[in-house]
Amino acid sequence: MRLVGVEEHVVTPAVLAAWGHLPPERRDLAYEPSTSGDSGRRLLSTGADRREAMEATGLDVQVLSLTTPGLQNFLPDEVEALQIETNEAIAAVVAGDPEHYGGLATLAAGSPEAAARELRRAVTTLGLDGAMLYGRTGAASLDGPALDPLWSAAEEMDVPLHLHPQSPPRAVRAAYYDGFDAEVSAGFATHGIGWHYDSGVQLVRLILSGVFDRHPGLQMVVGHWGELVLFYLDRLEHLAAMAGLPHTFAEYVRRNVLVTPSGMLSERYLRWAIEVIGADRILFATDYPFEASSQAGAREFLESAPISAAEREAIAGRNWQRLVDGIRR
Repeated sequence: MRLVGVEEHVVTPAVLAAWGHLPPERRDLAYEPSTSGDSGRRLLSTGADRREAMEATGLDVQVLSLTTPGLQNFLPDEVEALQIETNEAIAAVVAGDPEHYGGLATLAAGSPEAAARELRRAVTTLGLDGAMLYGRTGAASLDGPALDPLWSAAEEMDVPLHLHPQSPPRAVRAAYYDGFDAEVSAGFATHGIGWHYDSGVQLVRLILSGVFDRHPGLQMVVGHWGELVLFYLDRLEHLAAMAGLPHTFAEYVRRNVLVTPSGMLSERYLRWAIEVIGADRILFATDYPFEASSQAGAREFLESAPISAAEREAIAGRNWQRLVDGIRR
């Protein structure tokens, strides 16, 4: 069984330097874990540490992507060159060990035309297999019409786009998550639950705004078992009718969305995801280096899960390979 993790993160010295020069009000809550401690060290490494971790957990392939918040807390003119540099760095790692690594592009989503050009270059020239997006760019959500060039490029090449959480806006954090010890408030606003609401809201906005009607071939990968959306599909159907959408919410999710565990190795969530979306819409991911529970037992989790052999192999790597094989380069 070839086990592929499609959400496995890296960072580059150039991105770290750029993040470090941001004013505090534009610095994401993920800055600290992405730049310090064991996670900061592991993000920078694509050598022995990473390969040892893959072997320990049973992962055969890591699909590398820039860690959150990517380049989306910068102003557009600050990162058009940095997206190119970052993608070339990821592509160089993949080229150096294609047996164990794949890669997703980083995009300056605040400049949609430049992002679309870079997505095409990253896929057709650098050999990357899609892109990682991080919700809002500044205050702008993903559903605005300005991003249509990016959706068109992804649909044209049939490449998957991964929607990753980012920290909620400061006003939302102040209203909903602050008021505790600083570490607790930050965790509450991010990995506790804030990240997942924020990313789930972005997915719902994409559906409600008609992005998947204008681009029916667009494929969006969403982590953490669907960022809460799978669990509320029945409730969300009311919104689909109110918005006058031509399809049900469930139809959009089952046609345009794939989900991963992001290292949340839960048999309960796995069974639920298979029931709701089907095994052919589930990919695997360990969220390296952040989700400690997945770093010593990813293969064991999938091999022992109460699912069929066909479902197991599809989730482990066959579904991802189908996406990669379908890319029009």
